[in-house]
Amino acid sequence: PTKDSPAPTHARLAPRDSASSSRVSWRRGALTASPPLLRSCLFLWFSQILQQASNHQPSNGATVNPHWLSQHHSSPIRARATALSHPYASLLWAVAAAGNSSTQRPGPNSASQQTRSCCSFLRGQLDSFSVPFFLDPPLSAVDGPLRTSRLSLAGHVSGCINPPPGWPCRRKQGPAGQRLGAFISSSRAPEVKVWAEKSVSVEQAEPTADLPKDMMYNLVNKAQSRDDSYITALDEVFEKHMGTAKDLLAGEDLARFLSQLHTDISNLKAMLRAIYIAGHATESFSDFVVGYGELWSAEMLSYAIKKSGTPCSWMDTREVLVVNPSGSNQVDPDYLESQKRLEKWFARCPAETIIATGFIASTPDNIPTTLKRDGSDFSAAIIGSIVKARQVTIWTDVDGVFSADPRKVSEAVILSTLSYQEAWEMSYFGANVLHPRTIIPVMKYNIPIVIRNIFNTSSPGTMICQQPANENGDLDACVKAFATIDKLALVNVEGTGMAGVPGTASAIFGAVKDVGANVVMISQASSEHSVCFAVPEKEVASVSAALHVRFREALAAGRLSKVEVIHNCSILAAVGLRMASTPGVSATLFDALAKANINVRAIAQGCSEYNITVVLKEEDCVRALRAAHARFFLSKTTLAVGIIGPGLIGRTLLNQLKDQAAVLKENMNIDLRVMGITGSKTMLLSDIGIDLTQWKQKLQSEAEPANLDKFVHHLSGNHFFPNRVLVDCTADTSVASHYYDWLKKGIHVITPNKKANSGPLDRYQKLRTLQRASYTHYFYEATVGAGLPIISTLRGLLETGDNILCIEGIFSGTLSYIFNNFEGARTFSDVVAEAKEAGYTEPDPRDDLSGTDVARKVIILARESGLRLELSDIPVRSLVPEELRSCTSADEYMQKLPSFDQDWARERFDAEGAGEVLRYVGVVDVVNKKGQVELRRYKRDHPFAQLSGSDNIIAFTTSRYKEQPLIVRGPGAGAEVTAGGVFSDILRLASYLGAPS
Repeated sequence: PTKDSPAPTHARLAPRDSASSSRVSWRRGALTASPPLLRSCLFLWFSQILQQASNHQPSNGATVNPHWLSQHHSSPIRARATALSHPYASLLWAVAAAGNSSTQRPGPNSASQQTRSCCSFLRGQLDSFSVPFFLDPPLSAVDGPLRTSRLSLAGHVSGCINPPPGWPCRRKQGPAGQRLGAFISSSRAPEVKVWAEKSVSVEQAEPTADLPKDMMYNLVNKAQSRDDSYITALDEVFEKHMGTAKDLLAGEDLARFLSQLHTDISNLKAMLRAIYIAGHATESFSDFVVGYGELWSAEMLSYAIKKSGTPCSWMDTREVLVVNPSGSNQVDPDYLESQKRLEKWFARCPAETIIATGFIASTPDNIPTTLKRDGSDFSAAIIGSIVKARQVTIWTDVDGVFSADPRKVSEAVILSTLSYQEAWEMSYFGANVLHPRTIIPVMKYNIPIVIRNIFNTSSPGTMICQQPANENGDLDACVKAFATIDKLALVNVEGTGMAGVPGTASAIFGAVKDVGANVVMISQASSEHSVCFAVPEKEVASVSAALHVRFREALAAGRLSKVEVIHNCSILAAVGLRMASTPGVSATLFDALAKANINVRAIAQGCSEYNITVVLKEEDCVRALRAAHARFFLSKTTLAVGIIGPGLIGRTLLNQLKDQAAVLKENMNIDLRVMGITGSKTMLLSDIGIDLTQWKQKLQSEAEPANLDKFVHHLSGNHFFPNRVLVDCTADTSVASHYYDWLKKGIHVITPNKKANSGPLDRYQKLRTLQRASYTHYFYEATVGAGLPIISTLRGLLETGDNILCIEGIFSGTLSYIFNNFEGARTFSDVVAEAKEAGYTEPDPRDDLSGTDVARKVIILARESGLRLELSDIPVRSLVPEELRSCTSADEYMQKLPSFDQDWARERFDAEGAGEVLRYVGVVDVVNKKGQVELRRYKRDHPFAQLSGSDNIIAFTTSRYKEQPLIVRGPGAGAEVTAGGVFSDILRLASYLGAPS
């Protein structure tokens, strides 16, 4: 437009046909030009506007708003801005706001980069330029809200637009079902027709639980994703803060805050609209938006405190804190300059109580910035160091610093004190109550930091100080806490050509630096043969590619053998100041991991020994954390238990576990969790542990069909419990056949089932070989003698170098009872019937009288003594007459048994005549490498002749105990003693895994 030909009030871009010339002509209501020339002219035009907008300084600290362009009539931007469509005007306002050097909202910023970015964006838009709407003046809202409207411009162009944020049309929420109000053009634009396209239902928005800072980040994310819901989200931010202010404030303070809030929201709408149009938010734009949450919170809190009668002021820390960007997502405070600015602020605004904004600061050029994610505690520490505070208290939503992540270790404890170094290490390894750099500002002046819970003021929290005081009990341990980092990959660079070659490590990590990857941990062999390091999983692809490019020649020549990537890794770190002066810490840690069947891929430890870092499979991380935590007495030794066979013995064991659970936790630091119970038909599973006071009822009401594979997977797949044990209380051969696979998976096995150890010799040897070669335990004390220490006694003799000559004993409690009571005038059939009635026998007494059970015990002891015998190698005298072995039922057998009483009476009479008694025994003759089961006669003064009830007795004749055999005697049958033997094995396992003995 020229002086003689002013710009039209309303114009239309109407490209002529392809034959039109390259001239630009103005006429009332239309602009025509060839597309190439038009694009060039418009781009130069927008570039000039953007540059002038970025250099504009609103006078007297006036707040910039979306109408700034039209308010400054003297500005050279005016003539151009009046013809702009609203999206680009919003973008211009954003650049002008970013270029404002005033410290008033929206804040200082540098606009050169933003100008280039916006110009680049506009060039892309003009390449596909269509028909924008040129409206002057903008539309005015008479009634709202308007979600979608259809515009008709001079009868030539129509389209569907959303009114821009901050433009004179206001969005407000009405009751459900309200029709959208009509928008009417101003008197200066009568040809513009606007109407509501349709009615919409407006529903009450659900309250959001987002923290203010997260809400502000959410606005930026939605806007740059071109998600129209950012407008609704901004309305929610406004409603949240307005509602809070009305709840807390009153009078002049409320009016002042709401006035500022309305202005800020208007500014935010325009800024977010610009981000929406560009589809991208620069760091400065994001900092501009996010900083508002801190300003509102500090202002409201100061007014609320003043309302209670305490003089109070609030500080915009962008006027005080000065920081220098020092890298990706990181800043360094300028303490000297911040100190000077703070003194000036105090001189200008003296107050008894000051509420300072967290998280936000300024650069030396007065550009608003932030301390990045989780930086509020960092800003508290910076200010605390500047004012030489007596103490810095960080109020959060937890009771303090835990010894481990409580979401992964339920028994994690609150640490009362930490040293600066320990807190530093915990922060680095992901403790979410501290910013990783919070400790730096306060360490210089030995200012303590206290972590406390705003929702639990009775909790003293955790104090972080120079020299932590001694703590009581197990918290005085050398290892204070454990932390983990997930989603990592391990990169291993390996080759013989690396050894002794200077600069190899520099070349490796130079390549890593060039792609901007973060190295979390480094480990190198002293031989320099390999270097491995951990990086985030999302960065490993670029790291691997960079290393392959950097070492292409070395790989081709064979100087490097490989650049290997191991995915799905995690880091476990043990942290403690006293680790440096305590021998055996590393050994204890690795022992705990080995016993939990966890393999370590890499290890790192600095000479300061503040932490030991290990790299593990990600799937093992939680289990490793719990195992290490438990091993250092920071929590109970937890065993995840699966019970197979809730029959007589299984049922009794469950009752014993129920009765002793509380005592074990209190006195022995052992937590037994029954995670599943399965029978032959149904099973009951739990993720946290079955309530043993109600297991019978739950097994009936909540059970599912039994599936042994699913049962085992449920136990092994629960990574929250590092130590898993299956207890087989059945006598089933098929269940016993799974022991090898379970041990191979790292599941401990405890059983009274004799089938595995008395089965085929090769299977037994394979099972024992695996058990000896791993940290997985296989205990079976109850397979011989129920609760008597038979297996452990035999092992003790062998392990101390004694030679076993012979093992002889009464191994069956049932047969012990029968022959102890088969005396006087009593018949054999009467005694068997009595034993059956008392529950000493199996439902079919022939299972006991056949001698097979005793033969299995003999085989177990023979194999433990080193003999390679099969069950078929043991001659057995069966006490079931040949004629009764074919009886179809136990009842038939019992009915026919009295017909053989005379034979038994005659055999007893012969023994008594010689002053002897009958006893059914098993014998392991180690010298002659054989075993047998038979009915023997013993003198009445022999220990075997002096038994009573169902007692068992076993005599070990050895090189040391040759003249006087070592005898073990006691109850050898019954559910209580057998279950007790199994329970003892469970506690022995817990002791091996780290529980105090």
